[in-house]
Amino acid sequence: MADKNKKRNNRNKDYDDDYNPKLKKIKKKVCPLCSDKNLVLDFKNADQLKKFINDKGKILPRRTTGACAKHQRDITLAVKRARHIAILPYAAKD
Repeated sequence: MADKNKKRNNRNKDYDDDYNPKLKKIKKKVCPLCSDKNLVLDFKNADQLKKFINDKGKILPRRTTGACAKHQRDITLAVKRARHIAILPYAAKD
């Protein structure tokens, strides 16, 4: 039994020991607001806020945008303010 495992392992010498083709290494997302210090989030700038909402008008989560917790709270507040003064829609039109 051990001989079969040795033969099987010898066939894949090109791969690392912990290589798994089903699992891809995911690159960690960097907060767009932390990376660019000159970028200021403004609720009056609809083009800037559209990056953080989906086509239905929902606010995208942190795991999608890559924003840090502090800036995600700022994004949420800015989107809600923009919705309140009718710069952004609450929901998409069908």
